[in-house]
Amino acid sequence: MKGMLRLDWDIIAGIAAAVLAIVMHLLHIVEVNVIFTIILVLLALLLFRDLRRESHDEHVGCLVERLKNTVDEVHGSLHPAEAVLIGPRQLRAESRRFSELARGEMVWFNVCFLMFKSQEVFDLMLKPALENPQVTSIQFIANTAERTLWEQHMQPKIQASSGHAKVREPRWTALPETVSFILADVQQDGQTEALLSFWGEPFMARTTTQQVPRYIFRIHAHSDLVARLVELERQHRMGG
Repeated sequence: MKGMLRLDWDIIAGIAAAVLAIVMHLLHIVEVNVIFTIILVLLALLLFRDLRRESHDEHVGCLVERLKNTVDEVHGSLHPAEAVLIGPRQLRAESRRFSELARGEMVWFNVCFLMFKSQEVFDLMLKPALENPQVTSIQFIANTAERTLWEQHMQPKIQASSGHAKVREPRWTALPETVSFILADVQQDGQTEALLSFWGEPFMARTTTQQVPRYIFRIHAHSDLVARLVELERQHRMGG
């Protein structure tokens, strides 16, 4: 029934009437004048139909154009998020993806070296950056109190990994801040983005021996916070 409703019955009726008139003329049932009259009526009906459809098409075109303008206005009023909170379910995938998309120099600021005691955490967060050929160097800005943990947990794992030559000697300095972040250019557009976290609950889960990241913020390139993090990193690098 739906298929029949989609058929153009005006054209079908016109063709049927024309065929019937021709057959009747061949059978000498009607005269030529009658056929001409039928043809003129059919042409008039088809012309009226086309005019009506053209008016409908113009109306639909106006509605589509109006809808397009409305969508453009809504799209223009939307502002992309500057930061996205990444929870425990997406934390692993996002950390790996960030390291795989990074390029140039990566800066790891005030990260907890004790969490890298776990080989699983090392393989998840740092190893993809070491194996990423687009990453040319990895610079740690670390608290002086972390030096022993660096020697015990970080250096052996780094030296056993490919790409270890790109890891520079950490810049040791006093870091009283509780903020921790990773800075890198990303492959999509080459602009700097960051993974931002904070020491302590609820952003890091406290265990008996270490703090494990639980929540992080993905800071996009258009955020003003990126420039502030870059400035903070430079200040402590120069101070170190």
